[in-house]
Amino acid sequence: MESDEPLAETLILLISELVTNAVVHTGCPAVLRVLFGPGAAETGTVRVEVADASASPPEPRHARSEETGGRGLELVDGLADRWGWQPEGGGKRIWCEVDTSADTSAPGGAAEACGLTGHEPSCAVPRTA
Repeated sequence: MESDEPLAETLILLISELVTNAVVHTGCPAVLRVLFGPGAAETGTVRVEVADASASPPEPRHARSEETGGRGLELVDGLADRWGWQPEGGGKRIWCEVDTSADTSAPGGAAEACGLTGHEPSCAVPRTA
């Protein structure tokens, strides 16, 4: 179980950031889904999805050092192997994925270390350097 602690902590932070962003920017409740791929504990991917009532796309920004907010999507970009969004009904679904089998401490995350790209290229957000 201890070997899963870094993954669990990363997932908790990603979930917290995505749900907080959805609630703060829409003022409405959000719907959370966590999907575990086949054999996720050994060789798979964990996908976190948060749906909200706003059709506005997420807008990553770079907060100034004195600002107390505005870093949520930067954290998601730095911790997740892939992330993106897609329209859904009158709102949207923001998702991120964490690969569980690769060394997620590698610069750029596991997906970049393995040369992988997002599953939904039309909505995938490119990783920043």
